[in-house]
Amino acid sequence: MPHADSGRPLVGVRDDVERALVVTAHPDDVDFGAGGTVAAWTAAGIEVTYCICTSGDAGGYDDTPREAMGPLRETEQQAAAAALGAKEVRFLRYPDGRLTPTIELRRDISREIRKARPQRVLAQSPEISWPRLGASHPDHRAAGEAALAAVYPDARNPFAHPELLQEEGLEAWTVGELWLMGAPDERINHIVDVTDTFDRKIAALREHRSQTSHMDLEGTIRSWSEEWARRYEMPDGSLAEGFQVVSIR
Repeated sequence: MPHADSGRPLVGVRDDVERALVVTAHPDDVDFGAGGTVAAWTAAGIEVTYCICTSGDAGGYDDTPREAMGPLRETEQQAAAAALGAKEVRFLRYPDGRLTPTIELRRDISREIRKARPQRVLAQSPEISWPRLGASHPDHRAAGEAALAAVYPDARNPFAHPELLQEEGLEAWTVGELWLMGAPDERINHIVDVTDTFDRKIAALREHRSQTSHMDLEGTIRSWSEEWARRYEMPDGSLAEGFQVVSIR
């Protein structure tokens, strides 16, 4: 959860975004880190696609057979995406718990960027946030590092991963804005008011029953969201999500 330090100066973001791609390590990552924000984007008419690097097969808290966990979590993520209005969910199916920022992962994320042609990519921070170590799971950081490399320079470079163009006909695509969730507190430079979309975020998280059924879900998430709002001196009762936004030229 965020610290209650005084907020850093905030940056503006693009207002011409028609398509956004979300890249995360696991099913449920986007719903915990940015569910309210995604709901706000889709409500505003932005087309949102998810790229999930693993199927979350190393997760879970009950006796679900291991071979059933990946397919179960994919189904849960599809339902959660629908609750937030996301258009499509694509799974890369790398092994959960063993994700590394390989050239292959960079290529596969670059492929999804070239397919979706987003003006904005939302991914996980490749940095460690020591006060919020859960947000800095090694898979999260690996997915973030690979997504960063895919955004710049891979997806925009027609000579990177040449098979994407030569064999699949996927033209280079330039992403103009990168949003990072789970970034260290000192990196946060943009806050999204999710007061009006908080219920949709909780609805999406409840679809991840294999991961959240044992939690005080609404109480925990509400306390995190209230803290972000307090930190940036938003009106009483506000709820927020925080990001590091990077403009890419």
